[in-house]
Amino acid sequence: MYMSKKSQKLKMRLAKKRKQNRRMPVMAVVKTHRRIQYNKFQRDWRRRKLRLKA
Repeated sequence: MYMSKKSQKLKMRLAKKRKQNRRMPVMAVVKTHRRIQYNKFQRDWRRRKLRLKA
């Protein structure tokens, strides 16, 4: 997204994706006895791009 002017809707979507791009909390891993170990939706800015409409 190289736009200089982003709409409010797009900003909110980008903010949500930024919040989602976190590792799994340690307490969640401990609580599930390591059945869930990582966040499968985590992405790297180089490897996987967001497909958002401008």
